Amino acid sequence: MTTRFLKLGAVTLLAAAVAGLPFQLQAQTTNKTAVGKKPAVGKAEAASKKKSGYPFHGKLAAVDLTAKTIQVGKSTYHITSETKITKGGHSATLADGVVGEPVSGYVEPPEGDKKVVRSVRFGPKAEEKGAEKKKKT
Repeated sequence: MTTRFLKLGAVTLLAAAVAGLPFQLQAQTTNKTAVGKKPAVGKAEAASKKKSGYPFHGKLAAVDLTAKTIQVGKSTYHITSETKITKGGHSATLADGVVGEPVSGYVEPPEGDKKVVRSVRFGPKAEEKGAEKKKKT
């Protein structure tokens, strides 16, 4: 009878060990970096990362027609011939920008220190026709 209990105990321990094995293996195979160690990144990899553009908004502080720049807060943005300029939902020019008005836009991924604007909107956002119909009803 004691041999029967020993066999049953051995089988139970073996089953528990086999059941717990996947959890141990899973915990051992996670790929986390050690605390305090930084992964080695080559200069080529860091340079090859693609920079992304970003939106901007604020009050128009200055417009320079000769340098083709606008200033929003302390940031200066460069306007090119490809920049899409709008005001009140219609096409506009750089000269249509009025200091103190709201301005918003999107800057292309930066190349060096120059912030080139892809699109800029002078004045408040124009309301859509669908929004006007909802307000009336």
